[in-house]
Amino acid sequence: MGAVAAVLTEVIVDAADPPRLARFWAEVLGWDVVEEDEEGVEIAAPGGAKPALLFVPVDDPKAGKNRLHLDVNPTGCDQAEELARLLAIGAVEVDIGQGEQTWVVLADPEGNEFCLLRTRVS
Repeated sequence: MGAVAAVLTEVIVDAADPPRLARFWAEVLGWDVVEEDEEGVEIAAPGGAKPALLFVPVDDPKAGKNRLHLDVNPTGCDQAEELARLLAIGAVEVDIGQGEQTWVVLADPEGNEFCLLRTRVS
């Protein structure tokens, strides 16, 4: 009998404004909006590679620090250039008590924390 495992196909993100947040993350990642309706907005890497991010509407505001967050790496530029790009599209730098680190903690337009790592990847 072969190995049995689950496959991660979607990460769900609660959002006050799913279209706005999905478009922010699509721009951050260079992904495409692949589906949009009243139940949410899904974005995926070009070609539909998984996992996808699905932004669903919720009425409750974000409360406290994320229990799960995304890390992103710069491609085609260094960390400082990517930081400038992310800030220009709506990210903000946040202090969650991380101290002096090689990564930068940011928040998306709805306050969800994510990290911009230093290492450039291709």
